Amino acid sequence: MNLFELVTILITVSALFSYINYRLIKLPVTIGLMLISLTFSLMLILMDSLGFGFFTNSAVLIMQGIDFNKTLMQGMLCFLLFAGALHVDLDDLSSQKGIISILATFGVIFSTVIIGVTFWYILKFIGIHIPFIYALLFGSLISPTDPIAVMGILRKAGAPKSLETKITGESLFNDGVGVVVFLTLLGIASGETQFDAFNALGVFFKEAVGGTILGLAAGFGAYYLLKTVNNYQVEIMITLSLVMGSYAVASFFHVSGPIAVVVAGLLIGNHGRKFAMSESTRNHLDPFWELIDEILNAVLFVMIGLEILILTYTRDFFIAGIFAIPLVLFARFLTVGIPVTFMKKFRPFSNRAVMILTWGGLRGGISVALAMSLPDGEFRDVILSVTYMVVIFSISVQGLTVGHLIEK
Repeated sequence: MNLFELVTILITVSALFSYINYRLIKLPVTIGLMLISLTFSLMLILMDSLGFGFFTNSAVLIMQGIDFNKTLMQGMLCFLLFAGALHVDLDDLSSQKGIISILATFGVIFSTVIIGVTFWYILKFIGIHIPFIYALLFGSLISPTDPIAVMGILRKAGAPKSLETKITGESLFNDGVGVVVFLTLLGIASGETQFDAFNALGVFFKEAVGGTILGLAAGFGAYYLLKTVNNYQVEIMITLSLVMGSYAVASFFHVSGPIAVVVAGLLIGNHGRKFAMSESTRNHLDPFWELIDEILNAVLFVMIGLEILILTYTRDFFIAGIFAIPLVLFARFLTVGIPVTFMKKFRPFSNRAVMILTWGGLRGGISVALAMSLPDGEFRDVILSVTYMVVIFSISVQGLTVGHLIEK
């Protein structure tokens, strides 16, 4: 099956499931699409057990033809991050820069250690033995939050603007930081990088700082081009080339592509929007990127729901996943609660901020994509299966209830 046929199937299935959700189920789009896809996958598995394996085998072949990691990490992610950053107000972000910086850096690292160490002991207790570095890899890939599915709910529930900014700002940057931490640990696990604290920190800062510098350089270059033309078709093309070009260059120089795209998006979404775009350009640019964001999110969450068709599950993997869900929530509670409690002495926070930030810290496609990038083998199977369970719980249970939590 060629690329065009795969994309056609994904878009068609996403459109069909979107229609079903809109007409019948009426859940938030991303959550509804994932749950419909998951239900569809379980029905196919049931049909296979009843002797109707043709449909299941066909679906499995389609999903095996999609490299989830490459599709998201080297394709969709740059567009999703740029679209998210484009609508974040720098003044709002700056007012929350302290807590966002802590959560997106030290929070991710602290969460990686807490989850990794505890997860290793949990697996050992169950009878699953994996190297300690792989437990840390699980901690690093499950720590970044992904609020795509919950942002609409936060707005409808009347979440304070400051809280919304914290969740959005944190997610935009901790995706990049989480990927850097994961790649550093993966290099150690594969033997490509020697285990050395200073070396690991050096790689981390090279990726993060290099990504920031590249994002600023690319963003200012695009800003200059936007300022010298007044044609929305050309200006939209410039933003497209900015996203794809900066991500490709980041990959070539081994710096963080996600961070580069976020920084560029913030610059264009603020200074570019105010000083380099006409009203006509803004009226065309915003709907364009909103549509890109919605289409890619729809396809992404459909893919998440269908991925269960190609996962390996055992009784021990399922038990490990049951233990991992509260572990991830507890680590999130600690990494949010400690800095917020300390910073409350110096600045105000929204009522029940720790509770909402904990429950609203959803895990999503990036976690699944990183798990799928692990080398084939028994270690990958257990981490991928557990990651999938955490992500499904996070999006479906947390995503559907966080709005009620805010209202209360």
